[in-house]
Amino acid sequence: MTGRPVAVRRGASPAALLLVAAAAAWVWLVTRWGGTQTMPGTMGLALPAFLAVWTLMTAAMMLPATAPVAALYARTITAHRTPRMAVFTLAYLLVWAAAGLPAYALAAGLDRATALPATAGTAVAAAVFALNGVYQLTPLKDRCLAKCRSPVGLMLRYASYPRPSRDLRAGVHHGAFCLGCCWSLMVLLAAFGAMNLWAMAALTAVITTEKLAPAGHLVARAVGLTSLALAIAVFWLPALAPGLTGGGMTGM
Repeated sequence: MTGRPVAVRRGASPAALLLVAAAAAWVWLVTRWGGTQTMPGTMGLALPAFLAVWTLMTAAMMLPATAPVAALYARTITAHRTPRMAVFTLAYLLVWAAAGLPAYALAAGLDRATALPATAGTAVAAAVFALNGVYQLTPLKDRCLAKCRSPVGLMLRYASYPRPSRDLRAGVHHGAFCLGCCWSLMVLLAAFGAMNLWAMAALTAVITTEKLAPAGHLVARAVGLTSLALAIAVFWLPALAPGLTGGGMTGM
């Protein structure tokens, strides 16, 4: 009986720290971008600045859903917990930072697309919605989501990693599954606008619900079907994709 409260406190601390980090990232995003209009593409940023903003954005959106996994992983650590959890978290974010490279290439392409006729932007928006809708219904999405929803098997895998690189490899490995689970949802920001904070908040809620709610896998499928419906509806309501059609939605 005396051991259980200690284990709970040890597991709660990393989760709380990740939630604080996510909150700090949200404060920065709202303070820096909250008053701007929905912005397309690269937002006028060079690659280094884009990657910095992208990493902060993914930290704000992904860390809330990752906090329970971090808490579970922390329970497997008996010494030097704080620095080792820092390595785990930074390795996780490194995966998302690396994903910023193809995201920048996509954003740069969308910058060029804004010079095309409005109908072309609508077609691109439909393709973005359709891409997410189809991926949400694939077995790969199901597999990645299952790993995020039930990470106990991953903890056993991570325990077999050599000690010097265990935290780094565990963070990268979990980050890869998280990326596989959520990349198509992040692509939706191309349609909604790169700094559409309302869209970011909604997608954060979707990601967190998919991973943590009892019926999260059903939510993922519902989001996929909704995205397919948006791929059709955007031809009649282009304002659904302000990032590509110049609709009237704003970032906040």
